Amino acid sequence: MAKKSVIYRNIKRKKTVEKYKDLREKLKETIANIHLAEGARWEAQEKLQQLPRDASPIRVRRRCRLTGRPRGVYRKVDLARTKFRECAALGILPGLTKASW
Repeated sequence: MAKKSVIYRNIKRKKTVEKYKDLREKLKETIANIHLAEGARWEAQEKLQQLPRDASPIRVRRRCRLTGRPRGVYRKVDLARTKFRECAALGILPGLTKASW
């Protein structure tokens, strides 16, 4: 089980990303538009740099829903590999059966 503080920090980052999502998209479009004046693009770049670091979606970590484990997490079910195997063996995950031949 991951530390509670690390899990809550990640949740806080997700909220920050959602808060600044629209503003970041607009600024990035402005920066990428080569038809605008150089000064306008430069100002947009400065505004983007002034946003909080946690507003960047790359800082959010995918974690297991049950344990908070940061590594070995399957995207489809949001479970770590160990919990995925346990849930599959118990029949909790629909559509999964243990292979036998």
